[in-house]
Amino acid sequence: MSRMRTGRRVASALAVLVIACAGPLAATPAGAAWSPAASSAADGAPAPRAAKVPAGEPRGKVVSRITLSIREEPTSRSAYLGGLRPGTVIPLFCKVRGENVDGNTLWYLLGDARPGYVAARYVENQSPVPFCRR
Repeated sequence: MSRMRTGRRVASALAVLVIACAGPLAATPAGAAWSPAASSAADGAPAPRAAKVPAGEPRGKVVSRITLSIREEPTSRSAYLGGLRPGTVIPLFCKVRGENVDGNTLWYLLGDARPGYVAARYVENQSPVPFCRR
């Protein structure tokens, strides 16, 4: 009998944990699409802003689920320079081959005043991006 009670307690605790960790997903009404911007607004955090990308310049949208790391070189082992929130539109200068990230060896060199590379695996390019000239 005590095993049954323990099992129910564990199942109940897991259900509470799953609901608590789901956060904005659990609070999304049925039929409504969940988005990071809506989640940020509900949490009181500012929604991601689009960078000012001049017309005609390559750009991309961060599609990672968590903050995308900006690296000094096109590898995850290089120095961390900062991060980009999911949904942010970023200017892209060019692309290079670097470390393989989930089957993708392309990395984008950021096109604004911010130096650094981001893994192309987590950026949806919205226009053609040329290869970097070395």
